[in-house]
Amino acid sequence: MNTKNNNRLSQILSILPEIYRILTTSENIEEARGELFNFCKELEWDYREGSKTIHSLDFGITLEAIKVFTNLISKRNEKIAGFSTLQFLWELTHNEIEVNKQPTEAFLEECRHLFLAMSGKSNIARGWLGPVLEKEGIKMIDFQKIKGRKAGKERSRYLDHLYNKVNEYISRYPSGLDDKLIEERKQNILKIRDFFSASEEDWYDYQWHIKHIFKDKEGLEKLKHLVPLADDDVRAIDLSLEKCIPFGITPYYLSLFDFSRSDRKYDYQIRSQVIPSIYYVELMEKHRQDRNYYFDFMGENDTSPEELITRRYPMISILKPYDTCPQICVYCQRNWEITGPMLPEGMPTKDKIDQAISWFSEHPAMCDVLVTGGDPLALDDELIKYIMDKLCSFKHVINIRWGSRIFVTLPYRVTHSLAELLSKYVEPGKRNVAIVTHIESAAEVTPDLVESVRKIRNKGIYFYNQLVYTLETSRRFQNASARIAMKKAGVDPYYTFYPKGKIEHKDYLVPVARLWQERKEEARLLPGIFRTDEPVFNVPRLGKNYIRAWQDRELIALTSQGERVYLWHPWEKGIAPVEPYLYQDIPIYEYLQELKQRGEDVEEYGSIWYYY
Repeated sequence: MNTKNNNRLSQILSILPEIYRILTTSENIEEARGELFNFCKELEWDYREGSKTIHSLDFGITLEAIKVFTNLISKRNEKIAGFSTLQFLWELTHNEIEVNKQPTEAFLEECRHLFLAMSGKSNIARGWLGPVLEKEGIKMIDFQKIKGRKAGKERSRYLDHLYNKVNEYISRYPSGLDDKLIEERKQNILKIRDFFSASEEDWYDYQWHIKHIFKDKEGLEKLKHLVPLADDDVRAIDLSLEKCIPFGITPYYLSLFDFSRSDRKYDYQIRSQVIPSIYYVELMEKHRQDRNYYFDFMGENDTSPEELITRRYPMISILKPYDTCPQICVYCQRNWEITGPMLPEGMPTKDKIDQAISWFSEHPAMCDVLVTGGDPLALDDELIKYIMDKLCSFKHVINIRWGSRIFVTLPYRVTHSLAELLSKYVEPGKRNVAIVTHIESAAEVTPDLVESVRKIRNKGIYFYNQLVYTLETSRRFQNASARIAMKKAGVDPYYTFYPKGKIEHKDYLVPVARLWQERKEEARLLPGIFRTDEPVFNVPRLGKNYIRAWQDRELIALTSQGERVYLWHPWEKGIAPVEPYLYQDIPIYEYLQELKQRGEDVEEYGSIWYYY
């Protein structure tokens, strides 16, 4: 091991000198394994017995860290993971590591924070917002020393300071309902209309937008004329079109871009959803022939009892009557089957739709049907009516959800006639109809989106949102801002999805720990009705796994690259002996470095290391 890494490791191991002693004096790895396990048990007992004292709020994370370390040295977990974290530590401390296998900073930082937590020095009890306020001269009051009205007033005063700081973070992510953004986008719309010689009536006609989707080489040239594009963006789009990788942007969604610059400083959440990365395009092209299986992360090929149907749960199944969308989301779960925007081949035959729907008639367990795709609300009203008539003829179907992003990508499709059509199938006490959409940021919540939601909600139809938690939506209080904007629009947060670990989405992934950190440290500060969403990880072939507690997952290994390796327990746990799913996460250190490059103060994310 080189001198720099050796010194770094020595500093880290000095946090818990006993671990260093055991690693260096043991005769072999198995002896070290046994001694390390005994040391962990004794250390845990010292904390539980009280012979070692730490802050009461650090107690839980300290015991959790000890458990994680014993997981890392477990032979059972080594067999599951296919490698040994202990072996790597052994080689490092015995200078037996090969030159090309040097520990990364990500690995060393994981070890440092793990040992800090084990030694009761994580300081997680201090939180992160408290120190931020203290830097500004605002100190927490010791409410044990004051009582009554005085205590109430002092606490209220402190909470005002806390709100002001939180609101400062939230305000970094303006809503599409803010006057400044509304005015900017009006100008963008005028520019697009002028370019196409389109009238105001054209703009509010969704068919006009479908006709002018930016989706081919000619569309790229039009984009270049309308909005500044970075060289890498042009290259990625051009390569996508050359290799027939799905790409498409509606004129409406383009109007949400920042037309003044190409560097994504203010519209990165918007652009990142529709402009692919080079890595994404190249991997999609590499696996063109086996795309149906290589990119089918959720194993829909193996969970489809009938064409156009996916079933992973006992009381719900997915119906996919339309396999295309007006706009292509780069991180789409079904990018393995969607070939482009509004392509004719995305429409199955009537016979196939009938056959799929008839499957529901034969399965009375299906009380909930999710109609998705593609984007099924891009279908014409006549076919939507046909599907609803068929599904509502089954008495056991009591809830029908339409999964659609039309409200974000093309809100003008939501006409009064569509709202009226869907409302006819709502029968209080008998049947419910709901919409699940996909808002990724406060910037997407525009007056047009609000109006499209209003049309639906006024007809007694529930409205929910599923947000994919990507690199571009993961900054401090970014999703708090989105949740607030959603509630203003009448949309209830429903799920926050971890972005499924699909390898082609590498540039979009975040560590699982960040999602749980956001839930505990940011969403928790909002009123409960603003944070009704549930953070979930989709286990391939099996379905959603809640990210709630250790019963849902195990951290079993740490790679030399600093990647945490998790075992995810499927929802069937407690019902059937289904095997857990092995997942290798994004290194926390690399994620923090990416945030730093984007101007974030990574010290404000420091507690992320202690979410296991």
